[in-house]
Amino acid sequence: MSNEPAATPTPSDFIRDIVAQHVADGKYAGIVTRFPPEPNGYLHIGHAKSICLNFGIAREFGGVCHLRMDDTNPTKEEVEYVDSITDDVRWLISGWADHVLRYKRVGDTTAQRVEPGEGTEPFYASDYFQQLHDYAVALIKAGKAYVCDLTPAQTDEYRGSPDKPGRPSPFRERSIEENIALFARMKAGEFPDGARTLRARIDMTSPNVWLRDPLLYRIRHAAHHHAGDAWCIYPLYDYAHCLSDSIEGISHSVCTLEFDVHRALYDWILENLPVPQPRPHQYEFARLNLTYTVMSKRKLMQLVKEGLVSGWDDPRMFTIRGLRRRGVTPEALRAFAIGVGVTKFNSLTEVAVLEHAIREDLNQRALRRLGVLRPLKVVITNLPAPVTCQATNNPSDETAGTRDVAFTRELWIEREDFMEDAPPKFFRLKPGGEVRLKYAFIIKCDEVVKDAAGEVVELRCTADLDSKSGGPNAGRKVKGTIHWVSAEHAIDAEVRLYDRLFTEADPEEDGRDFKTVINPHSLEVVTAKVEPSLADAKPAERYQFERLAYFALDKDSQPGRLVFNRTITLKDAWAKEAKKV
Repeated sequence: MSNEPAATPTPSDFIRDIVAQHVADGKYAGIVTRFPPEPNGYLHIGHAKSICLNFGIAREFGGVCHLRMDDTNPTKEEVEYVDSITDDVRWLISGWADHVLRYKRVGDTTAQRVEPGEGTEPFYASDYFQQLHDYAVALIKAGKAYVCDLTPAQTDEYRGSPDKPGRPSPFRERSIEENIALFARMKAGEFPDGARTLRARIDMTSPNVWLRDPLLYRIRHAAHHHAGDAWCIYPLYDYAHCLSDSIEGISHSVCTLEFDVHRALYDWILENLPVPQPRPHQYEFARLNLTYTVMSKRKLMQLVKEGLVSGWDDPRMFTIRGLRRRGVTPEALRAFAIGVGVTKFNSLTEVAVLEHAIREDLNQRALRRLGVLRPLKVVITNLPAPVTCQATNNPSDETAGTRDVAFTRELWIEREDFMEDAPPKFFRLKPGGEVRLKYAFIIKCDEVVKDAAGEVVELRCTADLDSKSGGPNAGRKVKGTIHWVSAEHAIDAEVRLYDRLFTEADPEEDGRDFKTVINPHSLEVVTAKVEPSLADAKPAERYQFERLAYFALDKDSQPGRLVFNRTITLKDAWAKEAKKV
């Protein structure tokens, strides 16, 4: 069975329309996009949308896409994040757009084409530190940059506000010679952190505050995860980003909408330096905002560092790593990213849209298995000998075939599938009532056995032995069908039942602390009874425990100790609860 969702629509949006027109006009020799995360945290589902857009454009227009670490801040970036980002990107595009991923050769500081298989390294902005430095010197020599001695607080004060013009720095009129000398001394490490900065000389009265002599370089006496100890001055993101795009020959620099006001600076830097033509151009789209989650890296890191989740890959987190561990497939994430579309308008996407994409994907691929989360024993008093039943592996895939499951005298059923004082429309098992056991017989509850505390511990039932498939009563109808496992053959499994991490759709509504609405029931751990075929469960497979939910094998599993994560329930239980309000 193919892993690609059936009938995936061809995306259409305003950015793709622009690219299509540029291809028709021959504006660029080739389409080159990039996905440029800062390696200061793990990727989340918002990044998945950007990955699908940038790699999707390259895929659809015969181009290439660069994975580039925009690593200009050594105090917040780590190799751990570089490795996780690289791995998550490759996972998400594998089999779909990995053929358009352009690598760099180890040690290569140019943007030469390296075909997949020839290299494995992402691009790094830090590879261009010398070129970026040389460009900064060129701006100084052109009278378009200067060294400033204002403190960070003074710089903010002098910048003004959107409705109030800024004031020129008292160091703005330094001579070119003095600025070149001071910048060289900054590079040589003569000044402490924060003592001086390099700023562009643009317009302190501009209505766009990003053009009010923005910072280009700052002093940071810190080792860099990729560049080592070679530098103690580091370029600011806005300066490094546009020049990295130019150095790599990016044609379409696609970013989220909050960078719209930065585009004037992006263009100014490229217009005032001798960069190759045609220059890259920046295009903005609305970022993904999703209910029942937080998308800020800072807040996600807060959840991790304060121990509110088990780590960046906690399955309740909407990091790509967390979604992977939960059992979400790359195909489901890509289908979701395409489905939500690309617009210029900020909006809030219901998490139910993502959950629907996950269910649609897993319904097609998941192998059906029998498992009981909260077991209640059933004894079939009239079963003369064990019986073999045929169970379907996947009704969505005719080639998946069937498997044998043993039906024995003692079974486990779901405790919630029995009710002693059942209401009229309860169509599962009750005293004197009948229900069909899936793939097997119709049974009738004859006796309820309780312990000294009055807890139901066993049901004694009789089976209609002619009601199994192929028997004379196989067509006999009863209103309920439930699942089961053989008590003799069942194996134990730890099952982690994950739910939404937050109880409110907008955890930060009206400025509240998002930690105050963490769902105390977002994780429940049970010891389930599952059919013995799951002893051979594989991490790459997805499973539907029939009538319950979709599950995936967790990395904590070991031989003899199965651990499954609930990826998602079969139906949207939250929507059902919302209707009760």
